[in-house]
Amino acid sequence: MRLTTKGRYAVTAMLDLALHNERRPISLSEISERQSISLSYLEQLFARLKREGLVASTRGPGGGYRLNRKADAIDIATVISAVDELVGNRCADIKKSPCGHDSKCLTHDLWHGLSEQIHDFLTGISLADLMQRKGIKVVAIRQDQLRRKVTPLIPG
Repeated sequence: MRLTTKGRYAVTAMLDLALHNERRPISLSEISERQSISLSYLEQLFARLKREGLVASTRGPGGGYRLNRKADAIDIATVISAVDELVGNRCADIKKSPCGHDSKCLTHDLWHGLSEQIHDFLTGISLADLMQRKGIKVVAIRQDQLRRKVTPLIPG
């Protein structure tokens, strides 16, 4: 099983949103700037996240996104599933015939078990759990400080 770029970026953006969610809606341009993720890519991801009820949006000046649930109620597997990007091999994909053939392959049970382990692991970690990790707090503070230093020059 592999995690695609959409899944990784969705988790990163949701964690950024969770870390900055306390005062006001957060614009996608802020997340884009802090996380170096394309704004158009974030728009696609947040459309899916909103459709799944993980975020809510506010339009207009001062608008943006907020978590639609508490951070401890949003697990990482749910975020990844919302953007449909937790990809398994043919053996683990229940929607298809077993292993992409008429019958199971020799290693079907191995890959299926691995997929279940990864899903269980990601289900056991919430955004709140990630927010409490010291390393994540340090990176978030550094990103906020860099963002404040990089202000556009106003011609005088």
